[in-house]
Amino acid sequence: MNEWLWNTWEYLRQGGWVMIPMAAASLVMWAMILERLQAFARLGGRDIDAMDALKALEGEALPDDTDAGIRRRVLDGFMAARAGVANIDRSVLRHVTERTRRSLQVRLQAIAVLAAVAPLLGLLGTVLGMIQTFEVIALFGTSNAKAMAGGISVALVTTQTGLLVAIPGLFISGTLMRRARRLQHNLEEFSLFLDRSLKRTAESAGAGSNLEARA
Repeated sequence: MNEWLWNTWEYLRQGGWVMIPMAAASLVMWAMILERLQAFARLGGRDIDAMDALKALEGEALPDDTDAGIRRRVLDGFMAARAGVANIDRSVLRHVTERTRRSLQVRLQAIAVLAAVAPLLGLLGTVLGMIQTFEVIALFGTSNAKAMAGGISVALVTTQTGLLVAIPGLFISGTLMRRARRLQHNLEEFSLFLDRSLKRTAESAGAGSNLEARA
């Protein structure tokens, strides 16, 4: 373990100060990736179906064998905020749906930006390393290979690290965005189903009021 830590420290030290923001960007990016993976795993678990949702609107209990999926989350938020009046409840449903839709996009853009920044920091390290190498050449010529190796090491290590951070980061960022789109599609279908049910309830209540007024 100590040897591994020492080798890691030596590797980071060879890259110079550019490795500090690159390592910080990598740690933050992977922390957000893990958080999104866990969140999407919960939202994509066993969920309620449309008929269970209709029964819940009528006061029946939801089944216990479902997880807190995207439909269950929307339904729970709607049930907690509903007013009991169909027309008002439709607005509440739209608000809950939009809030849930925004939550699916949380941190996805930040992950993509951090993954794209990593190779740019690696390129910066490459430029700094080459500048350092040319400065050594200007002072000592090409005869001092050991002095030249420091600048070349900075250039190669930072480039390598930038690619190692960026490639999996961009790949996973694309995967997370596709999962977010699938969840969003599921959310919109479920929200539209509930909205149609509430609309029919509002129309039925309006028709009943008209009959009472005529009577």
